[in-house]
Amino acid sequence: MNDCIFCKIAEKEIPSEAVYEDDVIYVFHDLNPQAPVHVLIVTKKHIASLDAVEFDDIDALGWLITKVKDIAASLGLENGYRLVSNCGEDGMQTVPHLHFHLLGKRKMLWPPG
Repeated sequence: MNDCIFCKIAEKEIPSEAVYEDDVIYVFHDLNPQAPVHVLIVTKKHIASLDAVEFDDIDALGWLITKVKDIAASLGLENGYRLVSNCGEDGMQTVPHLHFHLLGKRKMLWPPG
């Protein structure tokens, strides 16, 4: 999608502090971190949200989920982490591109805080 900020970041049209990249996903530090470690994991294919996931996205999303533990380990999150995906307006999704927040290095409270 031409006007999607996360597509532009994944294509390196907009600078970011990269953590990991392969053919399927791009991982970068969040500009407004909510924890000492806060990165965003985005699919390189534009998918608007979890509600827009199609059967053809199974391989990409399966790959993303299997990479989370490696990304967490590379960031020193040996004591645990939180993985979050917001969906839609009430879910507080602010960028219409499927992404996951990987947060750690502090105790995660519930409700979030």
